[in-house]
Amino acid sequence: MRELEVILSHYSQLRSQGVRCVLATLVHVEGSSYRRAGARMLVDEYGNITGAISGGCLEGDALRKALYALDVGKNKLVTYDTSDEDDAVIGAQLGCNGIIQVLFEPIDYSDRDNPCELLKTVVEQEVPMAICIVFDLDKTQQQLGTILTADENGAVLGRELPEGLHQAVLIKTKEVITKNTLCFGEIETDEGSYFVFIQIHRPPLNLVLVGAGNDAQILAQQAELLGWKVTVTDGRPTHANKERFVGSCQVIVTKPEETLKNINIDQRSCFVLMSHNYNYDLSVLKLLLEKPKISYIGILGPSKKYDRMLNELADEGIVVSKADLAKIHAPVGLDIGAETPAEIGLSILAEIQSVLTNKEARPLKQKTEPIHDTTTNKFQKITL
Repeated sequence: MRELEVILSHYSQLRSQGVRCVLATLVHVEGSSYRRAGARMLVDEYGNITGAISGGCLEGDALRKALYALDVGKNKLVTYDTSDEDDAVIGAQLGCNGIIQVLFEPIDYSDRDNPCELLKTVVEQEVPMAICIVFDLDKTQQQLGTILTADENGAVLGRELPEGLHQAVLIKTKEVITKNTLCFGEIETDEGSYFVFIQIHRPPLNLVLVGAGNDAQILAQQAELLGWKVTVTDGRPTHANKERFVGSCQVIVTKPEETLKNINIDQRSCFVLMSHNYNYDLSVLKLLLEKPKISYIGILGPSKKYDRMLNELADEGIVVSKADLAKIHAPVGLDIGAETPAEIGLSILAEIQSVLTNKEARPLKQKTEPIHDTTTNKFQKITL
C-alpha cells in the first residue's frame, strides 16, 4: 500500500470514530528538501501522525502547527527555512538548505469534498489525475486549500471556483497530466490572483508475474511493499493460489495462451516471465509482442535462453521490432551481484523503476546535478 493510501485508510478510521484530524501537505520546495512537493501527513487530535513531510526534522513543529490549525478551525500556511542552521525549531545543521511551504487543512467530515475525500476519489481511479491546491503566500489571506481534482479530459470533482480560476486550473491540470510534472505558480484572473500547486497522481504500476514459484512469492511481497498492483499467473493450481500469495495480490490459474484474457494492460503494465518453464514463457512472450502498450518485459534466465527464444520466433516468421527489443530485458534485473531470490527481486524491481522513470541506474554520488528535478519547483506566472 502506498503512503497516500495508508493516510486515507487511517482517515477513514478516524472518521468512523469521530476523531478530528488535519491534513498537512508540502506545497512547495525552494532549494533542497528530503521530501518533494506533494508529500503529506495526517495528524489527529491526539497528536498521532500518519505519513511524513520530511525526514523527521519538521514533524515535531508541524504537529504543533497542525493542532493549532485544528483548534482555530482554519487552513494555515507555514514556511520552514531549513537553510537556517541556527533555527532550533526544526533542528540545526540539517544540510537540506531549502525553503518549504506546508499547508495545514483541518478536515470537516460533513463536507463531501473535503481534502481527504477528494484524495480518496483520486486513488480509486485507474487513470492519471491532477490534484489542485490553492493558497496564498500572504498568510493573512484565506488559504483555499485542496479544492479539486481533474483528469486529462477535464472531468472535475471538487468545489465551485470563480470562472477565471476554474478555466486556468483546467488548462494547467491537463498540462500537468500530459507532461507528468508538477506546477507551482500564480494565476492571475479578472477576479484576482491565486497561488496554486498542482500535482499528478498516477495509478499504481501493474506488475504481472508469469510464474508462481518461490522466487515469485518473494518478488510479489517486495512489489506490494512499493504499493504496486501485483498479478500472478501460472498453469499450476498447486503453485498459483491465495495461500501462497497473500495480501492484495491477484492470482490467476491459466494456460499460457490464455494468460492475457483476464489482465487489463495499460502503459504502466510490466511483465516478468519467470515460470521456469521455457515453453510457457515463450508462449506468453508471443502474446506480449502483440501488445504495444506494455512498457517492460523481463525474462528470467541466462542470455542463451533469450537468444533461443529470438531464434525460434524468427523460425516461425515472427519479427521482433526494435521497439519491442528495447522493452525486453533479458536477463532481467540490474547487475548488483544478486544471488538469493530476495536479492534478485531487488535487482528486478530496481530495473523496472529505472525504466519507467527513464533514469540511469547509477550511484547518486556520480550525479553532478541535484538528486530531484528542481525544474518543477520553478515559479510560473499563469495568465489566461
